[in-house]
Amino acid sequence: MNKSITAFLKITIKGAAMGAANVIPGVSGGTIALITGVFERLINSIKSFNGKALSLLSRGRFKELAQHIDLYFLIALFSGVGVAIISLARLFKYLFESYPIYIWAYFFGLVLASVYFVGKTVKQWSAASIISLIAGTGIAISMSILTPASQNDSFLYLILCGVVAMCSMILPGLSGSFVLILLGNYQLVMIDAINNLSIEILLPVIIGAAVGLIAFSHFLSWLLKKYHNQTIALLTGFIAGSLGILWPWKNPITEQFGEKVKTVGFDYYQPHFDSEFYFAVLFIILGIASITITELLAKQKDR
Repeated sequence: MNKSITAFLKITIKGAAMGAANVIPGVSGGTIALITGVFERLINSIKSFNGKALSLLSRGRFKELAQHIDLYFLIALFSGVGVAIISLARLFKYLFESYPIYIWAYFFGLVLASVYFVGKTVKQWSAASIISLIAGTGIAISMSILTPASQNDSFLYLILCGVVAMCSMILPGLSGSFVLILLGNYQLVMIDAINNLSIEILLPVIIGAAVGLIAFSHFLSWLLKKYHNQTIALLTGFIAGSLGILWPWKNPITEQFGEKVKTVGFDYYQPHFDSEFYFAVLFIILGIASITITELLAKQKDR
């Protein structure tokens, strides 16, 4: 097989791993990029969308532009991301319909472990970091109480979803799908819209994702360099305070909006100590183990 094709396929497979991570709440696409060794190249490629790139485009120097932005790499990587997202969306639709408690239990374990591993990256716990942690926890709890997982399909809100979800491509430890759960649009965007190819939902999300990928690659780089501990502490609190949204034992609360039925919240209940409960606990443990293994591999790769 041609070396260039082999290299393209290798990058595509790595992109597929990142895409799979983006579908699963609690797993960071940035962490997978770090494990597979494409993180630095991805950041450099994103940052190359600058004035020089616009100049090359305006002068029609497309070959130089492709080299400048590492277009071959981006096409291969995001082809894999797209294929994985579409494939797993169908699987998750079935799981949510058939085994909702087990899939939520697995997500709960993923995010529970993420609290520890994200918080662990705070280099020094100062007063500012602790305040950021408390603020993040408070914001997340407020979101879960005031608007617990309510869907919003307005154009501007979907753009916002695309922006914040795409940050997971840049920042290891932050899950884009988890943020979509907090924003109430995980089911709408990652399951329903992808499976049904709903352009009216996917288009604003893609616009937001493109803007977020380019703009936040620079902003997050600056923020983490200047306020690293406070930023990570805020994210840790945000994740910890949002665990209630992922509590496996809940029934959806729906409302009729014209012809559409939307989930506007959840009615939580205490589990019964039966076989279903013990299987759910097993899935929580599997979720914790998944994040633990992912982080250990990332640490080994980083070394």
